[in-house]
Amino acid sequence: MANFFKTFFTGNSEESEDEKAKAEKKNFELFKYDGMRAERIGQIDYAIKCYNEALAIQEDFETLDYLSKAYIHQNNPEEAIKTLHKMIEVDPNVTSTYLTLANLCYIQEDYQNTIDNCIKAIELEENSLAAYLLLARGNRGQKDNINAIVNLSTAISMKDDFAQAYLLRAEVLKEMNQFANALEDVEKVLELMPEEEAAYLLRGKLKEQNELFEEASADYSNVIELNPFNEQAYLYLGQLLIAEKKYAEAIENFNEAIELKENFSQAYHERGRAKFLNNDKEGSLEDMKKAMELDPKAEENVNGQFDNFADMYSGAKIF
Repeated sequence: MANFFKTFFTGNSEESEDEKAKAEKKNFELFKYDGMRAERIGQIDYAIKCYNEALAIQEDFETLDYLSKAYIHQNNPEEAIKTLHKMIEVDPNVTSTYLTLANLCYIQEDYQNTIDNCIKAIELEENSLAAYLLLARGNRGQKDNINAIVNLSTAISMKDDFAQAYLLRAEVLKEMNQFANALEDVEKVLELMPEEEAAYLLRGKLKEQNELFEEASADYSNVIELNPFNEQAYLYLGQLLIAEKKYAEAIENFNEAIELKENFSQAYHERGRAKFLNNDKEGSLEDMKKAMELDPKAEENVNGQFDNFADMYSGAKIF
């Protein structure tokens, strides 16, 4: 009888708790889906606020994933990393979480955590090509080229047409002065991806190393044909022409680059160098001043009178 009167006056407590749970679930879903809608239309700050409100109600892996991506979209890697760690606490067995975390660590130049998270990803998915590639990038960041080569070779053994791994291995081999092996890998990349600009640029540098200047020039020119806005191709071609003492051609090359991009500070700097070596000191001074206006750090490369060009660059090739 006492229980009857208690229920009569206070209501059914179980029913009350059930209604509360339903209300919380409804609010959670409202915040979560409001966040998703906001993110779809580019309202990232509001989306983040909604996701955090949802997570205050319920810790949910999917919502944490949305939140981490929103922070990345917002260019807020610190908060994205914190969120990814929470995702690992909720579910430590999702490979993609570790890979995203590793990639953010790599961007932050935190190479040890890049490596650690890639190893965890590989423990979960031993054939993860993305993990091996990123692991090698972390190795390279720590100047551990041997392990970088080992991990890239492992990835290539699993996928013999893995162009990205060949390209990165070629870059590492070049750093190790293994030019012939690097060239083999670059040729493989171009066989797989005939329009890969980075491969042509790297092959050009390897050709320069072997003093095959015409072939190097052809590679840089090919990149410019593929993509007239590739700044590195103009720089490499111009620097090669300067090294060959073809100053007029170098100046023409940089003229073209500056026409395409007026604020191309490095092009002004290199054109100024070419003009100086071509005995146009006034034109050189104007270009160097312009380079410094666009990029104050350019001033670190030369002294106040720009009379150290000869010492800096005579007979030098830039690799």
